Parts: sequence; C-alpha cells; structure tokens
Amino acid sequence: MHAEPILKVENVVKKFGEVTALDGVSINVNRGEIVCFLGPSGCGKTTLLRVIGGFYEQEAGDVTLDGALINGIPPEKRDTVMFFQNYALFPHMTVYENVTYGLRVRRVPREAMKKQAGEILALIQLDGMEDRFPNQLSGGQQQRVALARALILNPKLLLLDEPLSNLDAKLRSYMREEIIKIRENLNLTIIFVTHDQEEAMSIADKIAVMRCGLIEQIGRPVDIYRYPESTYVANFVGSANFLKATVTGSDQSGSVEIDTHMGSLKMTAPRKEYSTGAKVVAVIRPESIGVSFEDSSNSSKSLKGEILRGSYLGSQMIYTIRVREETITVNLSDPGEEQIKKAGDTVYLTLPEYIHLIDAAKAGEFFD
Repeated sequence: MHAEPILKVENVVKKFGEVTALDGVSINVNRGEIVCFLGPSGCGKTTLLRVIGGFYEQEAGDVTLDGALINGIPPEKRDTVMFFQNYALFPHMTVYENVTYGLRVRRVPREAMKKQAGEILALIQLDGMEDRFPNQLSGGQQQRVALARALILNPKLLLLDEPLSNLDAKLRSYMREEIIKIRENLNLTIIFVTHDQEEAMSIADKIAVMRCGLIEQIGRPVDIYRYPESTYVANFVGSANFLKATVTGSDQSGSVEIDTHMGSLKMTAPRKEYSTGAKVVAVIRPESIGVSFEDSSNSSKSLKGEILRGSYLGSQMIYTIRVREETITVNLSDPGEEQIKKAGDTVYLTLPEYIHLIDAAKAGEFFD
C-alpha cells in the first residue's frame, strides 16, 4: 500500500490577464522526494512553485499539503519555505542572527533556538562561523547560510527557485551534493525549479518537464532520458538524433523493423506495440552509437557513413556524420588520437539494439 503523497496539485489554472501561465496542471509529490520542475523560461515552472508556496493564488484547481487543502492560505501560514534566487542575507546581521531570524519571529525560546542553530550550522559545515558577517563569507558560504535560514524552520516542503543559478560551475556541483545530503539527514521533501537539465538529472528523484503551462512528462531521470514521451522532452533533456520512420513489420520475439532515410533498421521490442504502417520518430542518443573506422566483420549490422565535421572537446569527440540521406550526431567518449578524424573520412556505425520510438502525434513537427 502506497503512502499518501505529501503534496497534491490538482488541475491548477493560473492566469496573468490574457496569458494562461498554468493550464490545468496536476502533480503528486511523495514525502522525502526531491522533485524538479524543469523547463525553459516562461514554461510555468516558477509560477507553479509560487502557487504551491502561496505567493500566487490560482483561478482554479486545488493544492493539498499533508492532507489539508491550502487554497487561499498566505505563505507565512503554510508549512512551506521558499528559497529565492536572490537569497540576500541581512548584511548587518551575523551568520547566527541571519540563520535564527525566522525562529525569532516565531518567538522560539533562546536555548531552543541556540540548539537548533548549532545543529543546522554543523550540518552545513559552518559551525565556528556564527559571528561572521555576510561580507566575510564566500559566495558558497552565503548560499549555505541562506539555506540554513530556510531549513531551521523545519518546513514540510522546501521550495527552491533556481537556487544555484548565481554560482559558478564547481560551486553548483558542490551545492547539489550538499542539498542531497541535507535531504537525507532531515528527511526533507524538496521541490527544485531549474532550467538546467544536468542539474535536474543529478539531484532529482522525479522530474516534471514543463512546456507552455503544462507538464509534458513526469518520471524518474532515467525514464525521462531513456523513454521520452515526446520529441520536446527528448530534445530538452540531453541531445538526440530523430529519425522519421514507418513501422514495416514485427516478428514473434517482438522485434520491430522500421524504414528510415538511413535504410531499414531492426530493433528489439519497443515499450508498446506498433502496427505495420504506423508513423513514428526513432530517438537515438549520440553516445549510444558505436563507432569504428574499419569495416567490421559484422557488416550487416553496421552503417557506412561520411564524417562531415568533428569537434574535439577533450573528454569526447562529437562527430556530425552523413549516412545515406540522414545526418546524425555521434559522441565518442575519451577519444584516443587515432580516433580523431577529419571531414571526408569514412566511419562505420553500430546502432543500439533498443531504439526508443515516439508516436507521430507526439512528434508533430516531423509530420506537419
């Protein structure tokens, strides 16, 4: 028997004048999960976060937190804490005073406040810095103080709005690990808004990919990446080759044959059944394609191609390759010098046995 979700968002609609920012959004969040709302600017992810936090009131739909309907309840009376991008600390207050600000507003007794602050500061490795002022801290330390200020209120739901966007790449990576550790130590439930797919993939238990005020797909990072339900999701999370195709047959083992501009491809059983003649788009990730610069003995499974261009990035080589009437991208990991080839060279490609298919209805731009 599954536990009741800590958060339920049901058919929420939010408008700003004539613009519909959320168009009937529904999602459940389980206790202890990190859920990422992922999408480009203007897709509705921050609006949804603000509706959950009580900063915007929706026109329709319900938000339920831990079994209680919280429609119309102001932010300070919800058991949620919102952490904004501009996490500005009070410059005239010490680390300790910043962290305990919310507890002082709640009139928590001094000894209890001191104990809670000590625990939180130790958790984020800032113990011993209680008397420092924000201008005496690094950017990462300031970020952790702001996080501690939110965590000390022990919310049922921590709402993070692009919390790492102002940090450099190394610090972002470090803070992602910190947030995961904090979640584990405090058994927190976190909703994390980001436009950065790598960030979402590395931190989330579940990702909701958003587009134009709707959730396009919800799932574990591995499901979002390996089994995208639309070309939009496949394109937004990672890079992909899209092959317009027609299903031409299947056998008793469930293997399917598809006709593409690269020729006829046979693949292991897709996740759903397709009838002969069905229009689909095959999704092939660039890193899943095998590359050889010599014609292999198993030539029936390899495709001959011509390199159009290559980009050497140290850890990988990215090739654009022409195969018959199709142009595809291939990523070669940790390339040796002998694998760095020039335009015009011949390559032999081996496609993965499993190729994910997307229905024509979810790949409209290919069939218009």
